[in-house]
Amino acid sequence: MAAERPSRKKPTVHRARVQRAERLTPHMVRVVLGGEGPAELAEFSAGEYADHYIKLLFPVPGVQYPEPFDIAQIRADFPRTQWPRTRTYTVRAWDAGSRELTVDFVVHGDEGLAGPWAAAAQPGDEILFLGPGGAYAPDADADWHLLAGDESALPAIAASLARMPSGAQVHAFIEVAGPQERQDLTAPAGAEIHWLYRADAPVGRELVAAVRALEFPAGEVQAFVHGEAGFVKELRRLLRVERDVPREALSISGYWRSGHDEDGWQASKRDWNQQVEAEQESPAATTS
Repeated sequence: MAAERPSRKKPTVHRARVQRAERLTPHMVRVVLGGEGPAELAEFSAGEYADHYIKLLFPVPGVQYPEPFDIAQIRADFPRTQWPRTRTYTVRAWDAGSRELTVDFVVHGDEGLAGPWAAAAQPGDEILFLGPGGAYAPDADADWHLLAGDESALPAIAASLARMPSGAQVHAFIEVAGPQERQDLTAPAGAEIHWLYRADAPVGRELVAAVRALEFPAGEVQAFVHGEAGFVKELRRLLRVERDVPREALSISGYWRSGHDEDGWQASKRDWNQQVEAEQESPAATTS
């Protein structure tokens, strides 16, 4: 008799409303989500990880979804073209007492889906989302910490800096468009935060150069490297192949890829990651 296949956990859909929104920098908008009643965000919880993320759900215009909203049922009954579009964002902060969820959005005018929504968000606006997921938290046993990313990773880097153990040795590299995109961040005393400005350079070029130029401190590093897939691939090679950092000490992911929207990137991301890992973990990679 064949063993029964374990049932997949039904995804939890959370319903929230905008409480307030503010523009932090020319290209970063903060939206605070909450609820009007005990049912909204009643099942949401975060705090185990510094890189918690949620998947915002944007209905396809003109499509009517059944209530109560059931994403699993929608995916079973509706053609894929009518599934709500998902956009993944980091939990910048979660206040369990007030049940308020803070999410920071990179905004480039009318470009994209979630950015324009955040830029126009008003108190009372409703949003549905899945999650949270997450996997990374600063390890108090690490000798030092390396954080590197672009704007898309800034919320996770900021949350990670705030979670660092007291006295932790930290090098954080954050690449943004220019000085106007800097933010005040909470970090342990002595943490070195390196702001890098790309101006008209390709995304990640300044970041990769700066991390390569770093004189790595002695001891075991725990690294968090996220952002555009191209530079993430380069830094993964630096850490895994050239610096021989164990995989278990790395949190590395391409949040997005230049020239792709999230739908296209997510469809190809697994194959991309497997290809990169195969290239960089192969014996030939260590001698090239």
